Amino acid sequence: MTTLSVRPLFRSLVPLNLRTGILLLVLFGLARVATKEGRQRVGLVRPTRRRWIAPAAIAGVAMALSVHFTAAAVWGQSMSNPFAYIALSYSTVPASPSEDDRLIYFIIFAVVGMLFSPIGEEVLYRGVAHESFAAQLGDRRAALIDAAAFAVTHLAHFGVVLVAGSWAFLPLPALFWVAAMFAASLAFYGFRKLTGSLAGAVVAHAGFNLAMNWIIFYAIMP
Repeated sequence: MTTLSVRPLFRSLVPLNLRTGILLLVLFGLARVATKEGRQRVGLVRPTRRRWIAPAAIAGVAMALSVHFTAAAVWGQSMSNPFAYIALSYSTVPASPSEDDRLIYFIIFAVVGMLFSPIGEEVLYRGVAHESFAAQLGDRRAALIDAAAFAVTHLAHFGVVLVAGSWAFLPLPALFWVAAMFAASLAFYGFRKLTGSLAGAVVAHAGFNLAMNWIIFYAIMP
């Protein structure tokens, strides 16, 4: 008669990997925002200073343009350019789309990029994660921690790249990308504070993604 160990059974049902970690973070976040008090703490409230909403969007666009112009000046349109590499992940887009198709694809990717990532990531990083750390460390240290987490997570988009069927790590471009994401994260948090709501961070993030997609479709793609 054989017996089944509890530990292997647990590991088979709940694998300890990145997907499980993200799932636990999401579940924890949902639990935190389930009450009115929880939503207020993480910033899911109406902006109290709406005059900062438009500047948040403009700042997001400006940050994306800064990343593009700096990377293009140093690496051109090579795979060391973060936006040029990210453009390769848009595999559903034809290599040389017509102008009509380009506009359609841009609108689709821009709308998705302005909704899902900004809302989900800002609730997680500038909302749940920030307030969890701020309770013990204060806002400034918490902002640095959630910015660092946000930046490192975005190495999944660029830094470790697939070249000719093999994975490669690009140290300097990756450092540039992480630094850019770290700075953007601090700016997103700044607009959360200025607006009194996560809406400021979401709008700034959406502005960044809108500009990034415009750059990919109109400055990078042939």
